[in-house]
Amino acid sequence: MKASDGTFFRTAGKTRGFTLLETLVALSVLAIALVVVLQLFSGGLKAGKASDDYTRAVFHGREKMEEILLATPLEAGIMEGDCDGKYRWQTEVAPIELPEEEAQVLPFRMMEITVRIFWSQGVRDKRFELHTTKILEKEPAAA
Repeated sequence: MKASDGTFFRTAGKTRGFTLLETLVALSVLAIALVVVLQLFSGGLKAGKASDDYTRAVFHGREKMEEILLATPLEAGIMEGDCDGKYRWQTEVAPIELPEEEAQVLPFRMMEITVRIFWSQGVRDKRFELHTTKILEKEPAAA
């Protein structure tokens, strides 16, 4: 209420403030909001870690692919190894078989190269693959 002199005063029995129920509801809403925000941060950190793992896998895969493409002579087969202690790699080099009439006419041969990178993320195994084709000179015919 307002007094005649313009100041406010409380009437007896009508105190202002929060009830226990209002306080509990406010704390519950705050707790739920806090849990949601923390889960969002946690999800962001997990996504960042997964992105970092994939980026490193791509880096290792490209590195291994370049190594194979520069290898002379390029031989068919499967090779395996590991890098960085966390990532494993596997390469597969295989000739591409062309129809006989095309193989005799064409002055080159082709090899398919596959590089696979494996790693574990938590309880899951992850995998990344790179594929390419390399064109090589035909081997001279044996006499």
